[in-house]
Amino acid sequence: MLSRLYSVTVEGIEGVLCEVEVDVSRGGFERPVIVGLPDTAVKESVERVRSAVINSGFRYPDTQSLINLAPADVKKVGPAFDLPIALGILACSGALSPEALRDYVVIGELALDGRVRPVTGVLSMAMTAAAGGFSKMIVPLDNAREAAVVKDIEVFPVGSLAQTAALLSGQLPIEPTTVDLEALFAECGTYETDFADVKGQESVKRALTIAAAGGHNLMMIGPPGAGKTMLAQRMATILPPMTLPESLETTQIYSAVGLLPKDKALIAARPVRAPHHTASGPSLVGGGTHPRPGELSLAHHGILFLDEFAEFPRHVLEMIRQPLEEGQVTVSRAKGTLRFPARFILIAAMNPCPCGYFGTSMRRCRCTPTQIERYMAKISGPLMDRMDIHIDVPPVEFRKLRSRRSGDGSAQIRLQVQQARQIQRQRFGHPFMTNAAMGHKQVEQFCTLDSTSEMMLRQAMTEFALSARAHDKICKVARTIADLEGAQNIQPAHIAEAVGYRKLDRKL
Repeated sequence: MLSRLYSVTVEGIEGVLCEVEVDVSRGGFERPVIVGLPDTAVKESVERVRSAVINSGFRYPDTQSLINLAPADVKKVGPAFDLPIALGILACSGALSPEALRDYVVIGELALDGRVRPVTGVLSMAMTAAAGGFSKMIVPLDNAREAAVVKDIEVFPVGSLAQTAALLSGQLPIEPTTVDLEALFAECGTYETDFADVKGQESVKRALTIAAAGGHNLMMIGPPGAGKTMLAQRMATILPPMTLPESLETTQIYSAVGLLPKDKALIAARPVRAPHHTASGPSLVGGGTHPRPGELSLAHHGILFLDEFAEFPRHVLEMIRQPLEEGQVTVSRAKGTLRFPARFILIAAMNPCPCGYFGTSMRRCRCTPTQIERYMAKISGPLMDRMDIHIDVPPVEFRKLRSRRSGDGSAQIRLQVQQARQIQRQRFGHPFMTNAAMGHKQVEQFCTLDSTSEMMLRQAMTEFALSARAHDKICKVARTIADLEGAQNIQPAHIAEAVGYRKLDRKL
């Protein structure tokens, strides 16, 4: 007897709709066979399904069975096929009606006692099921809220194989899971940190405000203990709140790699990723035998903070140059090419020298000029070219450190950033377009300069020997500074401030 139902596998971060066919023959005692390019976890499902069916009180057929997962040219990974395979076997043995399975997309891992365990990538699976025209989906109980975020599909949570069979046979009605997206955003979109916690460092706060307003990458250089990490961790709190499309894209990545917190159905707060400087290239950029997103993609629509920037292996840092320009990571393998979104703001931090105290009065620097030059040379010129803003982070004075007065909090700074972003949305006619993403033609169109500004920029290009990319970066930062002030045209003061953020070019 033949039964047919549908499930979903995840390829990269995208779901692929799969047809699960189960054929139980009338004779033979051979071991059940799974075909359709299954991985090890899928092949092992045979034993899990057998124990789950028997321990749930159903009869497992003792004749030959064949399980086909189509399309046959797509790699099937993970244990999400356990539940649909078990239901297909129950339909073939007469415990369920085959017609009852055809309206559902089913996913879930089975325990040996019949419990349904959660799986990863459920959001992508639900989006794929909805796009495929299905209106009903059966998911593990712990994944129900995550899947219910997707509109136009009813999500039925189940905790065991027996409960699933009772649902499909009409013996146990289960209400679909629903979520309130506004309540979810209010619950998950809060931050525990605030810019009001930072004492002093007003010039650095100004640079971070500009970076947030225009989506610019930023480099901080300062001695240990100056507050670089503290400032970077609070950067996300001044960015505009995440929209639903942004939240879904980010949550899809976290769900696919199994990093979505159990108590959250959405990533509604902008992520801040801070990988250690010992991170490998694939862990940072993405890839591996079975390609999966790396830290760059996990920072999508958020902040990637690379502390001790000069301590990262140079070949690893060079790998992030292309994603910084394109906003995505491309992983090519013999079997195909996968693309992971990676549009983030890069915040890098490093010391001015190996000991960390060059140019400060905190402590005497014992590094030789050759050591300092070699240390700074760890960052290549092309990579530094892609950093829009370079800012020194000086030590905080004792008077400011002990002061009870605090500067603007995150709410006040976020308001300035949102106003500047609104100007950019109107300028480009795109909800997510920022000044940092402008191409050269757009720079020529929207960054016109008067004669004084033109002369200042020419002088800076000549004195610092800046590249054409640095020229565009200065114009983009100046455009953002003008947007923060609500100015229609770029003024000489805006160019002067933007040029001031390129002073590391002459040091490197």
